[in-house]
Amino acid sequence: MVNTKDSFTRMQHERDTERQDRLATQQAERKKAAARRERFSDLRNRLAALFKQENPYARGAGLEVLLNDLFKTDGVSIRDAFAIRDEEGVTHEQIDGVIEIDGKQYIVEVKWWGKPVDIEPMSRQLVRIMSRAEARGLFISASGFTKPAVAACRDFLTHRVVMLGELREVALLLEREEDIANWVREKARQATIERLPLALLGTDFCTEGHGDRHARCHSVRHVHY
Repeated sequence: MVNTKDSFTRMQHERDTERQDRLATQQAERKKAAARRERFSDLRNRLAALFKQENPYARGAGLEVLLNDLFKTDGVSIRDAFAIRDEEGVTHEQIDGVIEIDGKQYIVEVKWWGKPVDIEPMSRQLVRIMSRAEARGLFISASGFTKPAVAACRDFLTHRVVMLGELREVALLLEREEDIANWVREKARQATIERLPLALLGTDFCTEGHGDRHARCHSVRHVHY
């Protein structure tokens, strides 16, 4: 009888321990989800404030920082904006940021201009990519891209993967609190397989849900020039 009682006591203790561990895990997940929602709320507010910013330089710089923080929110490895200088301190390149997803490095360029990005700034970005072995490119514009700029990127796909994104896509990502790493993966897939450097995804891409949300898949809107 003593042995039987000890066995039941031990079993009850193990069940209590498992229950406490399960509750602790659930509580940690809820805190993590709440913190993520709070970060996305802050990012949305910051983006809304940028639309009111009249200084174009400050607006573009603010967007760079916001995008870097968005990548960090979902655990994407990132290097913030930096400059490459020679021995005399002269700046030769200004890089808005570099991200790494699935072991692949992407050189990020961000522009918030009053007109679409044309071939000249696009060519500079393509040169940056070609000068770095195995590097890929992600160019995000708040004002879209001209037809020559998109055509140059399509031709460039023969050599490297380069993707074009628009600010409205980022805004939808923030609104739906989607994982931006999956957005980049789908961008890369569209560029590689479909040879579409500019495929406006927004919420229209496959992604794994967070929390109680399930995986879902949407259509992709292709932009042809």
